[in-house]
Amino acid sequence: MNSHLIYKQDRLEVRSHVDDSYRNEIAKDVSRGLTSTRKYIPSKYFYDARGSELFERICSLPEYYPTRTEISILQKAAPEIMASFKEGDLVELGSGANWKIRMFLDAADEEKLRRLRYIPVDVSSTALVNASQELRTIYPALEVLGIVADFTIHMDRLPSDRPRIIFFLGSTIGNFDAVTRRKFMRLVADSMNPGDRFLVGFDMLKPKAALEMAYNDSRGVTSKFNKNVLHVLNRELSANFDPSHFDHVAFFNEDKARVEMHLQAKQRVEVTIDELGLTVELDKYETIHTEVCKKFSRSDVREMADEAGLRINQWFFDPRKWFSLAELTLKDLL
Repeated sequence: MNSHLIYKQDRLEVRSHVDDSYRNEIAKDVSRGLTSTRKYIPSKYFYDARGSELFERICSLPEYYPTRTEISILQKAAPEIMASFKEGDLVELGSGANWKIRMFLDAADEEKLRRLRYIPVDVSSTALVNASQELRTIYPALEVLGIVADFTIHMDRLPSDRPRIIFFLGSTIGNFDAVTRRKFMRLVADSMNPGDRFLVGFDMLKPKAALEMAYNDSRGVTSKFNKNVLHVLNRELSANFDPSHFDHVAFFNEDKARVEMHLQAKQRVEVTIDELGLTVELDKYETIHTEVCKKFSRSDVREMADEAGLRINQWFFDPRKWFSLAELTLKDLL
């Protein structure tokens, strides 16, 4: 298991699995995406330190229903889920600021906290270290092992020698296309041991107006978040994107049951990406597709789980059934 230590203090350690493979991955992904007939950039590159901070701001916006709805579910579900988890690892994929996991930690007394280890997994080392330090201050009895990694390819590098609850919250699963969702679910299932639980947030189908309002906030924070991916490419690949040359566009695609986010060129744009030796041209109104946010039905979730070799152990919903938390476990071996 190749990793290197980037931070250590009492009961807190942060290790990184992101090395040249990350640079190779972003170069490959961006080259493929921006030379496609319909240009795209994978949404995972939103989440550098600034992108993570902007997303936390989005979560508190009045138009953005997913976070507050999910929080209401987590507050009710956490005591029940933690009551049956005596010791082991709480693994959070795409942990960000770590504040959702606090509802589960708050449901454990100090004696149980000493038997738990929290393993946040995120691609931003800065955000991971800062959030982990804060968490250790709030829960001094808790051991924290932060892992800088891309969980879509590094699941096999996460510790699996203790009982685990794996958290994938915020409906991040909806940001993957259908093929990637299936591959990811299978990847997680293959990493699980009997008795492990996989808790996944799903944003459910709902009225179009509520969906489109959530991704077009009046303060323009989502626009800044969308355009931040261009700053990432400028920094990581020596590109010269000017974010002011693009508009943020988000709409609900009813045929595919998903919100789509795009960056639309306001004028003819020519960009050079030195690290790739690539020049990209966009016509006026041409878009770069940056994110999908799939909205799910119960049958969608059941089908995905079944294909991955998982079963739905239980559901948690808000009263309107706008959001859900599904607890998945490995199918029983016959």
